[in-house]
Amino acid sequence: MTKKASIFKTIASYFRAHPGASLGWIWVTLMPGIGSLLLLANYALAESLQLESGFDHLLYTVGISLILGFALLPTTLTALASGYFFGWIGFPSLFFGYLLANVIGYTLGKVLNADFLPLLSAQKPELKTQLEDKIHRPESLIFFIRISPVVPFAISNFLFASLKVDLKKVLLYGIPGMLPRTLIAFGTGLAASSFLDAKNAMNDPIQWVILSVLFLLSFWGLYRNWKSSKS
Repeated sequence: MTKKASIFKTIASYFRAHPGASLGWIWVTLMPGIGSLLLLANYALAESLQLESGFDHLLYTVGISLILGFALLPTTLTALASGYFFGWIGFPSLFFGYLLANVIGYTLGKVLNADFLPLLSAQKPELKTQLEDKIHRPESLIFFIRISPVVPFAISNFLFASLKVDLKKVLLYGIPGMLPRTLIAFGTGLAASSFLDAKNAMNDPIQWVILSVLFLLSFWGLYRNWKSSKS
C-alpha cells in the first residue's frame, strides 16, 4: 500500500510545480513590510494630497484598492495614514477601497492557486469533508480570520481564494471582521499630532491590550469553529 504524502510535503510539491503561486505567496508575505518601510521613509509626500472633489475621492478609493489588493501596504498602516492625512472625510474612500481590494486580492489568489484545493483533496482525502464543511459554512471562519491581528489581509485573501470560499461571503462577513482593527488604526491616526507619532502610538500598551483581546477572540472563534466541524 502506497503511503500518502504528508500535508506539508503535498503543499511543498505543489509550490515546486507552480512557481507563479510560490511567487504570489512570497509577494503577499513580504511586500507589505517593504511597502511600510517605503511609506515611513517618504510619508512627507502624502502631506500635499487633498480630498476636495469627488474625483479626488474616486482616485483615492481606486488607489487604496490597488495598494491593498496588490499587497503593497498592510491594512493597519493604510488606515492609520488615512486617518492622519485626511480625517473622517477620507473614511468612505478607505472603506470602499477595502471592498475593491478584497476583490482584487481574492481574484489574484484564485488565478494563482486555481488547482490547490483539488490537489490537496486528492492527496489528503480525510481533509476533504472538513474542508467542504468550512467552505459551505464559512461565516464564522471568515469573520474570525479577518478580526485576527496576526493574519495579514493579503494572506487571508489568498487563503480564501485557494479554498474556493465564495467571494460574496468573504465580503459580507470579512468586512465586519476588519472594522475593529481598521477603526482603531484610523482613530489613532486621527488623534495624532504627526504621522510618526501615530505610528509609534500603535505600540502603546493600551493598543497591545486591544490587539491581544482581538487575538484571543479570533483564536477562540477559530478553535470553536474547528471543533464544531469534527463533532
